[in-house]
Amino acid sequence: MDARIEQVVTSGKVTLDDTEYDVENNTYLVGDDSEVIVIDPGFDAEAVLDKVGDREVMAVILTDGNDHHLGTALEVSAAGEEDEEYWAPIALHRADRLLWRDYFGRLARDEDDEEQAKALRSLEPDIWLEDGGVFEVAGAQLEIQHTPGHTPGSVSVLSDQLGVLFSGDTLHRGRPGSIGGTFEDLRKQLNSIGALITPLPRDMRVLPGQGEETTVGDENARWESWGSLASENDGS
Repeated sequence: MDARIEQVVTSGKVTLDDTEYDVENNTYLVGDDSEVIVIDPGFDAEAVLDKVGDREVMAVILTDGNDHHLGTALEVSAAGEEDEEYWAPIALHRADRLLWRDYFGRLARDEDDEEQAKALRSLEPDIWLEDGGVFEVAGAQLEIQHTPGHTPGSVSVLSDQLGVLFSGDTLHRGRPGSIGGTFEDLRKQLNSIGALITPLPRDMRVLPGQGEETTVGDENARWESWGSLASENDGS
């Protein structure tokens, strides 16, 4: 197996409920010298494609449907190809379809060309992610784990061969993942985190959607203490 992991960090702004947050996004490339899968393209498609180089993008996996993942997904999928037939498939969990449609609907409303606006409104992901679904690249398997809470369709990506969990914005180092400290459904998110990490090897690397990497063991020792944060979040 020749697969390796590369990281690109980009920064930008994300607006949730009319509040703007500064976000630093981790994009991961998994592959070898000829092909890669891109996980969570961030704010700068050029930076991601510079790292891709002349390798083929086999798929673009989105761990959730928030704007900072969708914003450059099409450009990274195209990877410089004008013919859409050769674009890499974009993959998102169906439970985040409303986030997808809202994002591209907003783009369509700002588009003066009616044909372009119609095309934006009709866009759909090429692949609907499912729990237990598997992608393969450079001899490594990437298994999808549905981890709702941060968004309804949040997923994490597990690779036993690489000894790594890509946790997206479900789990960050030392805390449940969030945008600007806001949570959609923290109790569900904490349940997802517990179910996800409890059976995994304690020395497995965790590569989150934001911030520094951690390990399953470190986060397993912390996650139960986050229940108080959930109580504060829902006012109970």
